[in-house]
Amino acid sequence: MALSVLQDSETCKKKTKKNYNFSRHLRQSAERLPDKKGIVLAAGRNKDGSGIYDSITLSEVDRLSDSYALGLEKAGIHRGTKTVLMAKPGKDFFPLTMALFKIGAVPVIVDPGMGIGRMLHCIKSTRPEAFIGIPVAHIVRLLAPRYFKSVKRWVTVGRRWFWGGSTTTGMKSDFGRTYDIAHAAKKDLAAIIFTTGSTGPAKGVEYTHGMFDGMISQLKNNFNPGRDEIDLATFPLYTLFDVSLGITAVLPDMPPASPAKADPEKIVQAIQDNNVTTLFASPALLKNLSVYCRKNHITLPTVRRVLSGGAPVAAEVMEGIESLLPPDARFFVTYGATEAAPVSAIDSHDVLTKTRFKTDRGKGSCIGSPFNGLDVRIIPITDDPWKTSHGVPIAPPGTIGEIVVKGDIVSTRYFERPDEDKLSKIHDGNDTWHRIGDLGWSDNKGRIWYCGRKKHRVTTSQKEYYTIPCESVFNTHPAVFRSALVGVEIDSGISPIVCVELHGQCKKDNRDKIIRELQGTAQKNEVTMGIETFLFYDSFPVDIRHNIKISREELATWASKQINKKG
Repeated sequence: MALSVLQDSETCKKKTKKNYNFSRHLRQSAERLPDKKGIVLAAGRNKDGSGIYDSITLSEVDRLSDSYALGLEKAGIHRGTKTVLMAKPGKDFFPLTMALFKIGAVPVIVDPGMGIGRMLHCIKSTRPEAFIGIPVAHIVRLLAPRYFKSVKRWVTVGRRWFWGGSTTTGMKSDFGRTYDIAHAAKKDLAAIIFTTGSTGPAKGVEYTHGMFDGMISQLKNNFNPGRDEIDLATFPLYTLFDVSLGITAVLPDMPPASPAKADPEKIVQAIQDNNVTTLFASPALLKNLSVYCRKNHITLPTVRRVLSGGAPVAAEVMEGIESLLPPDARFFVTYGATEAAPVSAIDSHDVLTKTRFKTDRGKGSCIGSPFNGLDVRIIPITDDPWKTSHGVPIAPPGTIGEIVVKGDIVSTRYFERPDEDKLSKIHDGNDTWHRIGDLGWSDNKGRIWYCGRKKHRVTTSQKEYYTIPCESVFNTHPAVFRSALVGVEIDSGISPIVCVELHGQCKKDNRDKIIRELQGTAQKNEVTMGIETFLFYDSFPVDIRHNIKISREELATWASKQINKKG
């Protein structure tokens, strides 16, 4: 009898352990705000130019994901099933993703903007057992079968053609039935999300349910979203966090993989039609939005908060966006990585009134203080793995080093990439630090100053040059839109070369004069002293996710060819 009571007690303890399943946040939001719009999708325009929108409430998102979870289980997708989901962002994609979380399956998320070849290699590397996609995605699957050999279950989003498997249309018959969310421990694998590969090979980042939980907590604690929050979701994946926080996600008519190509008129219309209160957008999109609004004398009085990230935001873009917002609105530049986000943020007011002047002098770009609950340190620079049993070393104060972070939002490993784990992770007792691969330094106020990617630093026989400090100095020239520091081998040594993209109206200016002025600027600053060669490039290649990170590898190859031609 005593043994039976003891066993019942242990069973009870197991059942009452906290469920970290990410999808529970959606369930809670749907119960708290059932009739609030969850997803609003731009669906075209009326003849008079007004926008047409399709929407579902938070309760409907939750119930639709329940019906999909029931249907996917019937289709053979269960706990732990690695599942590729290839559908357009919209009323099916997000409930389907949440359905996979509810089951305890593992969605594999690959950015389609990286190109079909690289995308297929990423998919193949995870050996998925299930595939959910729109008809055109299934055609790709059938035309490239060697990348999908591991797939045993497939589901069509919408109308199924000549292939077999299930369809999501049939699953909607279960709408209204509640699905019992699978229990997930903090360390249970929740998803595999691939980096874009903009600064190296794309890697599958393992996200745990506890990591998602930490991200939700950081968003709540640092940005305090209200019950009336309406977000313009220009980065579709963030819609998962919107609905989890009880925020309406408005998906504008724009190419999700190319934010720089978004039509600012359509962005403005989505903001105005839906009384958008907050938006996250890449610096490239914000720049175009600012120029368009100022040119057409448009303001955005409903927007109370703007978030941007992916790369430093130019002070001119901050000034332009601030001029469109009401006086009490806030503009934050966030910092993080696919493996750890968000890490920190800085208010544009602090940048424009305090830190921008140091940035222009080559001190780097201030990214603010780390959020509470995170441990961020600057360690000495090395390209080798860190091996430690005595704590993580710290670089001397004010010294540029590598940024490392530890905390609930940090992924502790890549999917089956042990070599990358050795290079990117530091195991310190029971803790794991992530080496972001960025360089920076910490000031006496605890703020971090970003100085560029570690792999982009240029090491010569005389000194070391860092991208963001050097480029910020040259970007102060009125003719320069942006610049990029690269290293080129000349006479068996590495030389610092700066590629320059001019403002549109300066394309025909006297380039020899501009070069002389830039050379003079270089010699007046210790950070840039020794840089003598400047090459003009019409339009820099950029990353696929935010359209703002400069592809310095591509520019370095081009610069080397130009130098060799002259030689």
